[in-house]
Amino acid sequence: MARKAKKRRYSRSAGSDVEREMRRYKKGTAKSGPGGRGGRVKSRKQAIAIGLSEARKKGKKVPKKASKKKKTAKNKTARKTAKKSSKRKSSKR
Repeated sequence: MARKAKKRRYSRSAGSDVEREMRRYKKGTAKSGPGGRGGRVKSRKQAIAIGLSEARKKGKKVPKKASKKKKTAKNKTARKTAKKSSKRKSSKR
């Protein structure tokens, strides 16, 4: 039985944008911020994120950013009870 081909999550051209940014990072010329006006890029992860965001701006195929998960009701009630116990009663002088 033939296997299905897996979908490409990133386009090849998006990968080339990330490669270009990694070269700048290794050279020490990579800057963060719009138009490269920010500070020096200090980590590999930061360089990759900059490359992907540039690819997104150009309209290349890049997956959406991961969304933050919603807090569950269980966590909310646990936090409320913790807040109540940690509050101090103010005394009048």
